[in-house]
Amino acid sequence: MHYYRYSNAEVSCWYKYLLFSYNIVFWLAGVAFLAAGLWAWSEKGVLSDLTKVTGLHGLDPVVLVLVVGIVMFTLGFAGCVGALRENICLLKFFCGTIVFIFLLELAVAVLAVLFQDWVRDKVKEFFENNIKSYRDDIDLQNLIDSLQRINHCCGAQGPDDWDFNIYFNCSSESKSREKCGVPFSCCIPDPAQKVVNTQCGYDVRKKSKSQWDDQIFIKGCILALEAWLPRNIYVVAGVFIAISLLQIFGIFLARTLISDIEAVKAGNAF
Repeated sequence: MHYYRYSNAEVSCWYKYLLFSYNIVFWLAGVAFLAAGLWAWSEKGVLSDLTKVTGLHGLDPVVLVLVVGIVMFTLGFAGCVGALRENICLLKFFCGTIVFIFLLELAVAVLAVLFQDWVRDKVKEFFENNIKSYRDDIDLQNLIDSLQRINHCCGAQGPDDWDFNIYFNCSSESKSREKCGVPFSCCIPDPAQKVVNTQCGYDVRKKSKSQWDDQIFIKGCILALEAWLPRNIYVVAGVFIAISLLQIFGIFLARTLISDIEAVKAGNAF
């Protein structure tokens, strides 16, 4: 086997192995997300009965983890193999997908700014749909509880949104012990309590609304998130810029390596 060095062009080892290192991180992160998602599904018995996925009307956070894992695993694999094997097709696939994701992020950010009322309505609708499925999936339940506890909020627009859930609904037909209550994550925590009282929200909404703010958070989570964003705009902007720079760096490496490979092939053709 003979190796040839072309006098007019050559593939840069720096770009080649930088791109490989860049993508190995992607690939390992994708493996971690996939492993976590599959483990969570196995714990819920979804792997033995896939109909449980379609039976949930709200968001299953595990699905989001798996989708992110699949995308990162695929991109990392394509980038690693494309860089090592100097495969233009795989490198173009990696580069094109990163460009598409980058443009999609920009489009979402711009639309979110231009159509704030529409976004607010969609977030409200999304949150209400997930409230309906609160007891159907443990991961969704933990996600909503974390959101309410961290942001000191309850429901989408307020505590009455929990009427969308059959267990917390105040209707006379409901036989649930949680009837006309709210989840424990809506309760104002008592610093003296070392153990979380999961029944603190029982029967709260049977009382007059003037008594609610002594026991539960009365602000809706949409309002809480709207108030959180201006306070943390620099953090959000910093994260967005960091992610964008990483994507641009990956695109630059891939495009440079593609150009080197094409130049070497063109030189070899003569």
